[in-house]
Amino acid sequence: MLLTKYRMTPKCKCSHALTLEVKGEIAHWSGVAMALEVYEAIFTAKQQRRKNLFLNYRNLHAFPAELLGDEGLHFLERIYMKWNSLTTLPDNLAQKLPNLVELYLRSNSIAAVPEAICELAKLQSLDLSDNVLQVICPEISRLRSLRHLRLANNRLKTLPPEIGDLLELETLDVSMNHLATLPARLHLCHALQCLTADRNRLRCLPRQLSQLHSLNELSMAANRLATLPLDLGRSRELQFVFVDNNVHLKGLPSYLYNKAIGCSGVAVPLPLEVQAVGLETEGVVPLQELAMRALHSAQQLQRPLQGGEFSASAPVTQNPPGASGVPRGSL
Repeated sequence: MLLTKYRMTPKCKCSHALTLEVKGEIAHWSGVAMALEVYEAIFTAKQQRRKNLFLNYRNLHAFPAELLGDEGLHFLERIYMKWNSLTTLPDNLAQKLPNLVELYLRSNSIAAVPEAICELAKLQSLDLSDNVLQVICPEISRLRSLRHLRLANNRLKTLPPEIGDLLELETLDVSMNHLATLPARLHLCHALQCLTADRNRLRCLPRQLSQLHSLNELSMAANRLATLPLDLGRSRELQFVFVDNNVHLKGLPSYLYNKAIGCSGVAVPLPLEVQAVGLETEGVVPLQELAMRALHSAQQLQRPLQGGEFSASAPVTQNPPGASGVPRGSL
């Protein structure tokens, strides 16, 4: 087979150069147009004293200087800067925008969060998902008003223990990172309702998480969990637990049997009716439940038979699925 090497003729070279030049011009003017749109959005927000500023998909590589001028935009409460190319945040952000309540920075290239951002005393929602964060500074504990913290899909290997000082925190999402553990001090976040840590490298969970009495949803799917805290699920508030695709997890604490459980891809040898009713005799049985079962058995043994006689050998029948009984985790 004869192979011929393609050679660009002078005419082709000229055409190729023109194409590159045209593309460069288009990119240049597109950037100019984008910059004008950003300036116009900020100018309009200043003139109309708007509380919300939308700068999503603007190809921003730096935080707009117009937001940090001497006059500032103190009235701004929400900034949306998702899907840009930001790499850092300004140190004077809290000084220039002190009334921020929500800050959305999803899908940027931010590698570090400056300590100064932790001076945003009114901040309630912070979204830094889909960035390249490697460290969260301990000063995050200063965000005492923070309710929603989203750090999914970053490069975090640890979380600072000081995160437990966020007493108003309701939502924490740290899924798709490289976490091997969660800080035990998370149990101090008494307002926490939803904790998501899917797709990490967790091998165990702090037992103190059982003390999160406001927790309603716990998601730990696709980790390396082999066991779960025995008291997990004891709180009535916890209703949804997802431990799917933890291939080393062989069983569940009995308190979880009457919860909504996601456990596909898990070798949990529990009959379906046991998960529905929560009367499985195998596995971990809390002391309180053992006491209640003993009391129930004693009452059954003293149950009068026909003719008014009592039997010491009357069989104790297990409640059928759906019948009333003492469900696991209800004590």
